[in-house]
Amino acid sequence: MGKYEEAYLQSLADPETFWGNAAGAIQWYRKYDSVLDDSAQPFYKWFTGGELNTCYNALDYHVETGRGDQTAIIYDSPVTGVIDKISYRALLKKVSLFAGALKNEGVVKGDTVIIYMPMIPEAVVAMLACARIGAVHSVVFGGFAPNELAIRIDDAKPKVIVSASCGIEGKKTIPYKPLLDRAVDTAKHKVARCIIYQRPQMEAALNPEHDIAWGDAVAKASETECLHVLATDPLYVIYTSGSTGMPKGVVRDNGGHAVALKWSMKNIYNVEPGDVFWAASDVGWVVGHSYIVYAPLLYGCTTVLYEGKPVGTPDPGAFWRVISEHGVKTLFTAPTAFRAIKKEDPEGTHFKKYDLSGFKSLFLAGERLDPDTFHWATNLLHKPVVDHWWQTETGWPIAANCMGIEQLPIKAGSPTKPVPGYDVKIIDANGVEQMNGEEGIVVIKLPLPPGTLPTLWNNDMKYRESYTDVFEGYYFTGDGGFYDEDGYLYIMGRIDDVINVAGHRLSTGAMEEVISKHPDVAECAVVGVADDFKGQLPVGFVVLKEGAAKANDAIIAELVQMIRDQIGAVACFRQAAVVARLPKTRSGKILRGTMRKITDGETYSVPSTIDDPAILKEIEEAVASLGIAAVKK
Repeated sequence: MGKYEEAYLQSLADPETFWGNAAGAIQWYRKYDSVLDDSAQPFYKWFTGGELNTCYNALDYHVETGRGDQTAIIYDSPVTGVIDKISYRALLKKVSLFAGALKNEGVVKGDTVIIYMPMIPEAVVAMLACARIGAVHSVVFGGFAPNELAIRIDDAKPKVIVSASCGIEGKKTIPYKPLLDRAVDTAKHKVARCIIYQRPQMEAALNPEHDIAWGDAVAKASETECLHVLATDPLYVIYTSGSTGMPKGVVRDNGGHAVALKWSMKNIYNVEPGDVFWAASDVGWVVGHSYIVYAPLLYGCTTVLYEGKPVGTPDPGAFWRVISEHGVKTLFTAPTAFRAIKKEDPEGTHFKKYDLSGFKSLFLAGERLDPDTFHWATNLLHKPVVDHWWQTETGWPIAANCMGIEQLPIKAGSPTKPVPGYDVKIIDANGVEQMNGEEGIVVIKLPLPPGTLPTLWNNDMKYRESYTDVFEGYYFTGDGGFYDEDGYLYIMGRIDDVINVAGHRLSTGAMEEVISKHPDVAECAVVGVADDFKGQLPVGFVVLKEGAAKANDAIIAELVQMIRDQIGAVACFRQAAVVARLPKTRSGKILRGTMRKITDGETYSVPSTIDDPAILKEIEEAVASLGIAAVKK
């Protein structure tokens, strides 16, 4: 039995011992009474009775044990030309002062604070300051539309909102204060105070009745010590899309979160304290919470806070420059970032300019890693390219190649095997477990491991309805997939990305996998369009690599033939459009649901998370050019 299998089986057979051992790495003010409390199923609690402080574990502990002078944060901002390195000792001072500023504004344990910030160190400071005094932070992606921010204000009911004068997207400066003011005016819940960090690129006009500048707030504050909180007290709320359009507030606790994230740094990502770890995401997303802020700092690593893009700031060599310049050992980003780099620089010309000898592994997550992108990255880097799968709700990986336990053989298209703690099953619509090789619904047997959501913010009923009542005894992931003959897990996409063509259930993810193999395709999306005769038909949208030699019609004809050869005529894949880009969220996920509505001619609303709303008009034009209505007849 290998080390991975041994750890995995122990985590399922005896989770109390497994996670009790992991909890030994955390500094507790009071040790927990029990590792797992299952007395109120399906609401499981980890480390009940234990008292700790997440900020203490992330900062004070490292300063006290000799890491004070080590760099905690490397702030690298190609959009402003700034690189700043902040030590653990300096970060602790900034955090303890801002915690004092929050206290001066009346924030006490259990209060909520919304953080609406760009990718600057002050965003991290605000998050940790909330954790320091037991306040519950809710980070909303900087630049979110006022209406969406207002919805979150009404749900979280913050005492204070922390924001900045502006964000920077590429070459554009985005004023945040007008967006914030409109959200505050729209929201039913009235916020007592807004603390605004004034960036030199654009200062905001403040209203003295309810605004205060960050500098003024800190100048009046005193350094503040850590407050003891229960392991089961909430650390933060992060909102994720709901099926009704209303966001769901995913709750993260303090104790289980600290234990799981600290454990994951060594066991999944195979880094050591002092290593430079870079999650190229945003603090507004769960990846930013878990792997820009909390996990690296809990483990004593140096974390990179990058305010830029994979391409265009200034070129497709941006990531290689950061890795080389700062000695990054491990990079974690989304597949879409590498598809963007591949599209702009398919030959890896920019990669060759940099020394990446200290770089050890690339982890990708956020959406399916298509095999073509996996092979391109592997051939370019000659380092392990590790697909792994998780969700906002879980907060850390469900399935991965656990590099720090045992590196298993890597298979293109698979996030390898479940991470210890996650009992992942494939079932059919009746709840019957499927054999290896049979596709079905991906569920996780309860209890979920520590660090995952214990419930939704002020909505236990919605938690049960969304996750635990769908299949009794299981957490419902909403994804479809299968295990292969070697026990490797494959995630084929959301269940609603399975289309029904003349009675045949076909995965659009499988079609995308075939299309992405075409040498001229940079990225693609396949959606189902309603058809009177077949029920649904697949339609492809493809973005071509720079310098594609063939005509668009010739490429589309080849794609149609590839689907026919590799999936079969049953797929009825006959139509595709070449587009300049695909609509995506700011975190890089393709908005397939919105594309599906456009293709079906349905009314749709512009998602608040979209990177560039103008892209939707391009999709509409592409759909019109296909004449889909004629096909539907």
